[in-house]
Amino acid sequence: MKIAVLAWGSLVWDPRDLMTARTFAANGPLLPVEFCRISEDGRLTLAIDEDVGAVCTTYSAESAHDDLDRAIENLRAGEGTNARDVGFAELASGRESGVALERHPQVVATIAAWAASNGYDAAIWTALKSNFDEWGKAGEPFSVTAAIRYLEKLEAEEARFARALAYIRSAPPAVETPVRDEVAKRWPAAP
Repeated sequence: MKIAVLAWGSLVWDPRDLMTARTFAANGPLLPVEFCRISEDGRLTLAIDEDVGAVCTTYSAESAHDDLDRAIENLRAGEGTNARDVGFAELASGRESGVALERHPQVVATIAAWAASNGYDAAIWTALKSNFDEWGKAGEPFSVTAAIRYLEKLEAEEARFARALAYIRSAPPAVETPVRDEVAKRWPAAP
């Protein structure tokens, strides 16, 4: 089984223990992503969001695994998440991740069509959702203005703020979003 691993964030530049047959290339499907998720360490991270995401080219690499369950487990371990948060589409059986279908149904269809047209039997991806509005995170609905306001509050915590900016600046070149654009204007990188 030929399995595509899709990425748009840190897996591209830091695949950790993810086992792929090749490095990631900017040839994945166009998907709506944005810096709308807050990680445990306070960084704004990229997530698929059909409502607020900017349509961006994603990255793909063939998994080194030819078994879907093993590929899912490898991605889960590499992302440090649970198996429930790994989206998948297996073309021959029509089996798809229930969580991914719940969180971004149009994206699941887009990914399945992309996988079929690129000779893959299945595709896997990290299917985390935005948590920006949750209590203990930003606590308000996501918007670009709210994301910048969140980062401004982080400025008081120099190390956390530096990590947050580094993540946004390290995002792959094809991933251009409104938050990334506003961050570049508000906090230009040193030449």
